[in-house]
Amino acid sequence: MANETPVPLHGGLPETILPPPPPEAVAALVEALESPAAERRRALSAVAAQHPKYLEVWAALAELSSAAGETIESYAYARVGYHRGLDSLRAAGWRGSGYVRWDNRDNRGFLRALEALRSAAGAIGEDEEEARCALFLLQMDPAWSRRAGQ
Repeated sequence: MANETPVPLHGGLPETILPPPPPEAVAALVEALESPAAERRRALSAVAAQHPKYLEVWAALAELSSAAGETIESYAYARVGYHRGLDSLRAAGWRGSGYVRWDNRDNRGFLRALEALRSAAGAIGEDEEEARCALFLLQMDPAWSRRAGQ
């Protein structure tokens, strides 16, 4: 019997693309982000409670907290998004190395959470974690330095 395992014809590291989030989670996030500024955190928190695996909402909470000068809250939200993201990556076949590129829309929640974690770590003086996150971002997407701030 012949071995039917496909032989990769490309070189380099594998690429992982996270599965798309449920449409109802995306719609809830859009609605939450469009809510009045005074209500936005509550609205985003409700989305996170209903869709805790949705990485974009954790990234949005981290970014909102950071913009409000709430560094510890930003760090906490970003860390949740990062760890949820690692779980999602592993479930999608990632084995600890390989690309997770920004160009794939469904990867952006994880990458945004990791960037928020890098930023918050730097803000609280966790220099080693900031450097580790920065390196991890570049390993996942070598074009990351051009993407920062998107």
